[in-house]
Amino acid sequence: MFETLTEKLQRAFKNLRGQGKLTEEHLDAGLAEIREALLDGDVNLGVADEFIAHVREKALGSEVLLQLSPDQQVVKIVRDELADLLGREAKPQFGSRPPSVWLIVGLQGSGKTTSTGKMGKWLAEHGHRPIVVSTDVYRPAAREQLAQVAKATGTPCWPGTGTDKPLEIVRGALREAKLSACDVVLVDTAGRLHIDDELMKELSELKRELNPSEILFVADAMIGQDAVRSAGEFHKRLAVTGVVLTKMDGDARGGAALSIRKVTGAPVKFVGVGEKYDALEPFLPDRIVSRILGMGDVLGLIEKAEKTIDAKQARELERKLREDDFTLEDFRDQLRQIKKMGSLEQLMGMLPKIGPFANLPKDTQIDEKRLGSVEAIINSMTAAERANSNLIDGKRRKRIARGSGTSVQEVNQVLKQYADMRRMMKQYGSMAKTKMRGIGKFAGLK
Repeated sequence: MFETLTEKLQRAFKNLRGQGKLTEEHLDAGLAEIREALLDGDVNLGVADEFIAHVREKALGSEVLLQLSPDQQVVKIVRDELADLLGREAKPQFGSRPPSVWLIVGLQGSGKTTSTGKMGKWLAEHGHRPIVVSTDVYRPAAREQLAQVAKATGTPCWPGTGTDKPLEIVRGALREAKLSACDVVLVDTAGRLHIDDELMKELSELKRELNPSEILFVADAMIGQDAVRSAGEFHKRLAVTGVVLTKMDGDARGGAALSIRKVTGAPVKFVGVGEKYDALEPFLPDRIVSRILGMGDVLGLIEKAEKTIDAKQARELERKLREDDFTLEDFRDQLRQIKKMGSLEQLMGMLPKIGPFANLPKDTQIDEKRLGSVEAIINSMTAAERANSNLIDGKRRKRIARGSGTSVQEVNQVLKQYADMRRMMKQYGSMAKTKMRGIGKFAGLK
């Protein structure tokens, strides 16, 4: 989500390297590049200018660490300022007595209904019992859409049949929540513009009636600063407690995420990072700062691995590594595990742009279908061939290519990648290290 910003910041820091001392001239040139990077990343103009002013003041003041090189000084100050800009992690809020109410608001088409379903799934995974309800009585089939989303995520849904009055619908949902021991009620409201006084009045009435623990504004990150302005207007009318940014996995430049807290005063609490219902993540400022500065999000990568990798399979793989018994079948299983973790581009984005990963291709489009081809090639082998790749001669390679609908060259490439992977795993011999080093190898499957 921050590729453009990260790349331009890296370039600005690089230009400061090799300077013996940080002079005002060098600093101003570097800050001009950083400002350009922020604006190209769709950061609000006022926020960008204030950010640059703070960095300049600290870089020339007593806070500069003299033992660091000029680029390291600026990186540290930029990191600290980005952390201040994004604020601390804003955790979801719950009422003192269940059920807590989360009021979901925003413009039409911003992704409120899907985000409501995603939040229901997230809450269930974190020990809560949510129920969802739609008060959108204006858009055709809006309540039916939420019911379908709820069914797909396994979340209870109050249909609110028999009435078209939002207040009556939510009252019924609250009664049902208490009867069924649900502790969070997610209220999906109709999309509206802040200038629509009638609909904004409706939201004010819902707020008064429900006394929600959270009023979450759902914003489409793809519209950039328009999302920031809309969030600000809603905040003035409703005192929004948090923002949910959708479509952060697309071409969004990330500026909305950096600007929205400063402009509105409301922190980002969740970000949507994909179309699947589990593609919702809490907004963790420290990790976002690390990714913006090219330091990656290794902790996030580890958490994804912990959620998707079967512990029993991991122990078995560890044994095979110790005994040098890593087969093509194991190679296929590892590919399947990585596919469960998410898209390769997303995983690559979590790797640091330093050290062994510094020279990974930046603009390469990773063909996700290639993993399916690799799996098809391995599936076209016999059990004996998967157990012992030395059996696969030229004749067998032709048969495997025909069976998988690929070419002999592609079969050769898979066998070479397997051999490289096996040598690498044998060399490092531990599950943790091979996971991290393996992802870079998988990204090269094209």
